[in-house]
Amino acid sequence: MGTDSRERMVRSAAYLFRERGYSGTGFRDVITHSGAPRGSIYHHFPGGKVQLAEEAVRYAGEFLNAGIQAAVEGGDAASAVDAFVAWWRQVLVKSDFRAGCPVVAVTVESHEDAPQLAAAAAAAFDRWQDTLVTGLANSGVPDARAARLATLIVSAVEGATILCRAHRDLRALDEVVAELKEMTRAATFQDA
Repeated sequence: MGTDSRERMVRSAAYLFRERGYSGTGFRDVITHSGAPRGSIYHHFPGGKVQLAEEAVRYAGEFLNAGIQAAVEGGDAASAVDAFVAWWRQVLVKSDFRAGCPVVAVTVESHEDAPQLAAAAAAAFDRWQDTLVTGLANSGVPDARAARLATLIVSAVEGATILCRAHRDLRALDEVVAELKEMTRAATFQDA
């Protein structure tokens, strides 16, 4: 029951939360999806489903942040938007619009008896925003504007993803991306 089994379970939980949500995903689903040994879930996650969900949110947050980080290193503000959206576009299409963001799925189902889930989600969102702020600032967007734009990018893309799932098409995401890219390009030419 090594680390590999634990990592597979965390990845599987994040994957399943995207389509089924937190409440709709059980330990049995995670075991089946991950191929982990039956008794390993309680061995690796003595804190139960809340602990597994918290780690899955952290994993998903870091996974997406790595993509954003790679894109913002180029110094082009619009590429940061593209990077943030590219993964969502792929997830939506590959899942036939059944999957969304695992961080959002856990956030909307967080309960007062598990505040650590909301805290993990907030940390993931903050990390994405911080990475976007850095990328925007490095491309010439004034710091205060970069912070506002980063919040807008995360909020708009997450909202557009929900609209895409509801409508079963990418139109909302495409429209949001076009506007966000225009805004980020225009912001790079403003004076601080």
